[in-house]
Amino acid sequence: MKKKIFLLMLFIVFAAVLGGCQDGKASGNGTEPSGANASSENETVISSDDVTSTDGTPVYGGSIVVGITQDLDSLDPHKVVTAGTREVFYNVYEGLMKPDEDGNLVPAVASDYSVSDDQMTYTFTLREGVKFHNGELVTADDVIYSLKRCAGLLETSDPEVSIESAFSTFTDIYATTADDKAAVVIQLSEPNTELLSYLTTAIVPDGYTTADGAAPGTGPFKFESYAPLQSYVIVKNEDYYIPGIPYLDKVTFKISTDADAAFLEVLSGGIDILPYLTADQAAQLGDDYDVKVGSMALVQALFLNANAEPFDDVNVRKAICYAVDRQAIIDMVAGGMGTICDTGIFPSFKKYYDSSLETYYTQDIEKAKQLLADAGYPNGFSMTITVPSNYKFHVDTAQVLVQQLAAVGITADIKLIEWASWYTDVYQARDYESTIIGLDANLAPSNAMRFYSSASASNFMNFSSAAFDSTFENALNTPEGDEKTAYYKQLQQILTDEVSGVYLQAPANIVAVNKKLGGYTFYPLYVQDMASVYYIAN
Repeated sequence: MKKKIFLLMLFIVFAAVLGGCQDGKASGNGTEPSGANASSENETVISSDDVTSTDGTPVYGGSIVVGITQDLDSLDPHKVVTAGTREVFYNVYEGLMKPDEDGNLVPAVASDYSVSDDQMTYTFTLREGVKFHNGELVTADDVIYSLKRCAGLLETSDPEVSIESAFSTFTDIYATTADDKAAVVIQLSEPNTELLSYLTTAIVPDGYTTADGAAPGTGPFKFESYAPLQSYVIVKNEDYYIPGIPYLDKVTFKISTDADAAFLEVLSGGIDILPYLTADQAAQLGDDYDVKVGSMALVQALFLNANAEPFDDVNVRKAICYAVDRQAIIDMVAGGMGTICDTGIFPSFKKYYDSSLETYYTQDIEKAKQLLADAGYPNGFSMTITVPSNYKFHVDTAQVLVQQLAAVGITADIKLIEWASWYTDVYQARDYESTIIGLDANLAPSNAMRFYSSASASNFMNFSSAAFDSTFENALNTPEGDEKTAYYKQLQQILTDEVSGVYLQAPANIVAVNKKLGGYTFYPLYVQDMASVYYIAN
């Protein structure tokens, strides 16, 4: 276990959506503490002394139970919407490329690749001997089918497949050979220096449709069974191309839409690994569990529907920013673990992240009141914060915000809804006033910015900015280098200036891990990697 990672995360947390081949979706996840009262005598704060590890000599075999607090939204990796599904599917599906624990993109189904000098042609040599979980060898036709399916280039398309906008520049995908090995060529209409980050799209068999059941993947684990609202079970892929991986024979992801109920199962020994704990919960763990602290790989924010009054007024949105004390939220909700974040890119994008924005809005009650008065609300107003009930972290954050907003005359009520309702009502229908949610991304900075484009189906907050749209276009079309980095920092400044959301924090991920287990690894993006987990030799 990389102790330096989780010990470092006690002081600074870096974060990183959504998988499959979608234009970009919202991630519900978060950790969970219990209170909105910082001065409570029962307040719990985790220190470095509480973070433990018993990683030791690994042994092969065994099965574990991992708790998750969100049901899967599809068994088809190309239709996945939520990060909660994607973090599980990381174990089952792979693309031409795959992110590793350090945030690097490494070849997976491909063994290597080359890019033409004009950045318009990508050639991927396929790894020899890679098999799908049904025993069939992966071919170039499988890769071509998978990419065309996600690019919307098949003659007959499935309307439920989420089309990846980054693939809109594909002009041709065809099979070839490279050094006498099977290869696939992707030709573009214009350069895209971030394309590799999107080529983590799952490779599935040629002709696969959801009607065939769960898609065979190529990952270290293969699908065994799924019971809605109960469990998703995966078993060891004996034919995995990396020798010695995975260690475990079986992993059951136990589904619970009640975070408290899931934690009770940890206390009773029924769950071996449970991420997204609160600080209070972590303090209650018995001697059978280690506490691991790392990144939750997302940005948490209070998003305001810019099409709903009074949030169509930027001064109102700014007033709320000044009403909020972000550090107090982190202290009350996360035991002090988390990083203040005031824009849509999170700190793990070290090259692009603008840390100067972290103090752009500091709590200023009088300034917030003045902005409200200027907007025509001298006595404040009432609002509703819609929160997915299965994420206690967001619920607890809402409770703190209610108190903070009251200080400037805003009366906020919390509306708890199930995750499925949040997705249909808030994300799809945009029928809400405000909501607390976490947004994640893959390793491309454009993936973190995709939510805010005026034309994006993912822009559930109805943010509209001509300056953002034109700058985003420039960022996408600029080759890697200082100019591209500058464009992404400009985008963050625009999001902060025009208040695309009341950004709160890049949260910490507190995880309970049974002391019998080692190898649990944090990633700078949203995954639960079970291939590295093992039982420790006695």
